[in-house]
Amino acid sequence: MDEKKLLLVDDEKEVTRILSKRLQRRMYACDTAGNGQEALEAMQRFPYRVVIMDVQMPIMDGITALQALHKTWPDTQVILLSGHADMQLAVQAMSSGAFSYIMKPVEFEELLFKIEDAFMQFQIETQK
Repeated sequence: MDEKKLLLVDDEKEVTRILSKRLQRRMYACDTAGNGQEALEAMQRFPYRVVIMDVQMPIMDGITALQALHKTWPDTQVILLSGHADMQLAVQAMSSGAFSYIMKPVEFEELLFKIEDAFMQFQIETQK
């Protein structure tokens, strides 16, 4: 099951709770973190293959966490979620190593498709 384990990072606990439940029904194991700092601490304990992370969070935002995460775990695929249409932020996210940048609210099936792609990309990256 570890190969389908991912980390959900959002300061809104209800968002991670609902998303975690829906993903578990699809056979994904989910851990959660409330901000970028907690995400980095979680990565120290278990290097996740895929991380789904909100952009705007207290303590450490998603872009800062992405940059730190990408330095230590370059193969981890990060999907960033944002509630604000900001093209400059999207470009910064992608140039910082994000696998994808998705606007909220996102359709669950669309997110699921991106997650599956991210797991495939992880496999490609680690087989080089």
